[in-house]
Amino acid sequence: MNYKTIVGLEIHVELQTKTKAFCSCENAYGKEPNTLTCPVCLGLPGGLPVLNENVVRYTVMAGHALNCEIRKFSKFDRKNYFYPDLTKGFQITQDDMAICYDGYIEIEGDDGNPKKVGLMKIQMEEDTGKSMHMEENTYMDYNRCGVPLIEIVSKPDISSGKEAREFLEKLKATIVYLGISDCKMEEGSLRCDVNVNIKDLDTGKKTAVTEVKNLNSFRGVEKAIDFEVKRHIDLLETGKSEIRTTRRWDDQKNETILMRQKLTVADYRFAPEGDLPPVVITDEYIEKIKSEMPELPDVKKQRFIEEYKLPEYDAGVLTSTIELANYYEELVRDFDDYNMASNWMMTEVLRRVDLTGDNKFETPFEVEDLKTLLKEIKSGKINNNAGKKVLRAMFEENKKPLDIIKEQGLVQIEDDSLIEELVVKVLEENPKSIEDINNGKNRAFGFLVGQVMKASKGKANPQMVNKIIEEKLKNM
Repeated sequence: MNYKTIVGLEIHVELQTKTKAFCSCENAYGKEPNTLTCPVCLGLPGGLPVLNENVVRYTVMAGHALNCEIRKFSKFDRKNYFYPDLTKGFQITQDDMAICYDGYIEIEGDDGNPKKVGLMKIQMEEDTGKSMHMEENTYMDYNRCGVPLIEIVSKPDISSGKEAREFLEKLKATIVYLGISDCKMEEGSLRCDVNVNIKDLDTGKKTAVTEVKNLNSFRGVEKAIDFEVKRHIDLLETGKSEIRTTRRWDDQKNETILMRQKLTVADYRFAPEGDLPPVVITDEYIEKIKSEMPELPDVKKQRFIEEYKLPEYDAGVLTSTIELANYYEELVRDFDDYNMASNWMMTEVLRRVDLTGDNKFETPFEVEDLKTLLKEIKSGKINNNAGKKVLRAMFEENKKPLDIIKEQGLVQIEDDSLIEELVVKVLEENPKSIEDINNGKNRAFGFLVGQVMKASKGKANPQMVNKIIEEKLKNM
């Protein structure tokens, strides 16, 4: 049978404004519970919301970066539902007139070709409080009430868990580059819900949509989608039916768990927010925001390719986070061997730095220390292998590269007479290798070079070793 996977995502991103969306309470994570509240965010009688202008500015930035149309006239609505974390009994959000709409993110599709995943809208709204379940009791922390959010709703254009993960990674990189959110999933500043169903292309039959919640990593999103795809295909092939459900992902069991069935369509009784006027912005306002936006990941990647002559893959990795891109540019500021810097970053540095999840790119040494090391290698004072030893010690011992080179005696030997002495000794000890070279077995040459390097404890200049061995063999 032929099946089509249909996936849509709903992503909530907390904005890094200094104060909340509709009041002057501090917007901060990890403070003592219920200390960042006021009558407005607690929904007490007489508390009236006032829109934080930076929420509008940040949302327009996100909309422009994600190729959206920007509405110059939008409005807020009330989404009514009753839950302990919602102090007012409704959420201030945007329903039918979101400020940003009809955007897209371009990813690499499963077939290896560029694919545009459409965005239905990006809307401004407020966050709810946080429930903390402890033994038999549930405690409420209302510090998060009123924290500004943008909700990004994709079109059902995603066809696999892999595509969803790439979509989210590109979205996160863009948002972090903009500086409007840190997108830390472990702190809840980026949250994602997934909607999945399957269509049988032969019969046209579809499964009911499953919503998967409580996803705390991009890897979890990918695995949850892949699990649901298999489960939905099994439903179709066994002739079973299922109404729309909400499930959660269990990392221990590597499967989704049923939370509840949706017997009826949720009726949120949307109504215009009467305490907030419509949001009216001008073309001049939008253009000013655009002019102040930083360089975005795709633009930076292309610049790295053109300015530093890097391969596309290298440029993509080095611009995958703003910290990594800034680190590389600082590294090559007074060091013009761009490919050498890239190669050391890609092979030696990144394998020692964890870039997964929400970890930032950080090294235990300054970028100037790495630059010093590369200059020592470039100048021939130490060789590549010695450089790797120095870098390892820089990570493990947090020492300066020049100190490590001096302590370990790693300065490269470039004395012709000393290297020649070593070469003569190695040639005398390995007559069979000389015979092999004369018989066209070129691998023996590499063996001789290796023996000289071993005799010099890795300190001899490899280029000089090669040259002197060649000269000696010619004269034999």
